Amino acid sequence: MARDTIVDRFLKQGEKHPNRPAIWYNVDRTWKNYTWADYVNGARNFAGALLKVGFQTGGCTVIMGNNSPEWLIADVGTMVAAGSPAGIYQTSTKEQAHYIAGHCEATVWVIEDLAMFNAMELQGSWDALPHLKKVVMIREADLVERENVVGFQEFLDSGANNQAAVDKSIAAIEPDALATLIYTSGTTGPPKGVMLSHENLAFTAAQAVERIISVEPDDCVVSYLPLSHIAEQMFSLHLPITGGCPVWCCDDMSKVKDTMVIARPTIFLAVPRVWEKFKSALEGRFRAVTGAKAKIAEWAQGVCLEAGRITFEKGADAIPFGLKLQFAAAEKLFASKLRAALGLDRLRVAVTGAAPISKDVLEFFLSCGIPIHEVYGQSEGSGPGRFFDHVNADIERMNEKVARYEGIKKFALLHRDFSVEAGELTPTQKIKRKVVTTNYAEIIEGFYDGLD
Repeated sequence: MARDTIVDRFLKQGEKHPNRPAIWYNVDRTWKNYTWADYVNGARNFAGALLKVGFQTGGCTVIMGNNSPEWLIADVGTMVAAGSPAGIYQTSTKEQAHYIAGHCEATVWVIEDLAMFNAMELQGSWDALPHLKKVVMIREADLVERENVVGFQEFLDSGANNQAAVDKSIAAIEPDALATLIYTSGTTGPPKGVMLSHENLAFTAAQAVERIISVEPDDCVVSYLPLSHIAEQMFSLHLPITGGCPVWCCDDMSKVKDTMVIARPTIFLAVPRVWEKFKSALEGRFRAVTGAKAKIAEWAQGVCLEAGRITFEKGADAIPFGLKLQFAAAEKLFASKLRAALGLDRLRVAVTGAAPISKDVLEFFLSCGIPIHEVYGQSEGSGPGRFFDHVNADIERMNEKVARYEGIKKFALLHRDFSVEAGELTPTQKIKRKVVTTNYAEIIEGFYDGLD
């Protein structure tokens, strides 16, 4: 069987769709694109430049910057060179960033601009980073006077005539070899690196494309969450490369809405906090509406929610005929217009992940004609109204595999998620058991009712 890694799929997209847009980006309020051929050439040149500075098979780079074509090219380019990229959160302290660069023994550090370069104190000595040979600046390299600091395009140009070495590196990639490193944000200590192999990334992306999202070349996604996180890497890198669809890069969270309206994504990922912000903004707009429009919106939301629940639980064919007619009217008068205003008129799949999301947020968007699918390690998300049954079914399946005394006897679904604000979670989302026990003492005591 032919090797099937993300790198192999990436190179094939360049062959199959050389002139199709692969990455869209904004320069001075004008949208431009890299074609798949441009993307592949950029990654190959990045790999060639790495090899020229002594990059070895299994080596690492670190990338710290906004969501941009350069970030994506550096990531894939490192894998093309048979190495492993590691993203660094832009909110990281100098100590955290230097720890990651040192821990993975990075040969090259790709960084956004002068402000970030200075914040990481890269103008000074690199003695504490003995493996670091180059700092590649996405922007403003001309403002830095230091040996071994180059601009991104200059770095790419230096690798253009080293393609024979790149071909050897591509041939050397082993499916079970390390493909990427995902470091934690380091809120409660030194960042920890998660090692993901080529076959891991390829399998996960293929399963998502085949079983959940069905990504096609005519789809598109917006890249705006931190690329240091595996969820955004999956949606900005691995799924588009597997399915051949373009990515629209948004380099600033404040520009997400404008980018969505231009890109009109068919697949959209947002963490719960982003969905919550969208919900809050929309509720504010709804409150400002009065008269007949307000009544239509209220009616339409009720219809969309009822139809959406049935669709999630039993399928669209189970919607009663009368409700179908109402749903069609609600779509035309309300939901379709709302999605268009958000840039989601072409949306096929809305996804949430990386943290728990509350039922009221899911139901709000379902009432707006935007069903959100939760991704949490299973092949299917669950819809509003099915949480209890879904959890209960999972527990019953698990209980069948263990002795009776080991099984779960009782459980409760809380009215809200654990939160940092309530003191139940640490900043890195770890549970504080003592606080949870205190906050939910009555519920926990209820588990023991009837027992001696």
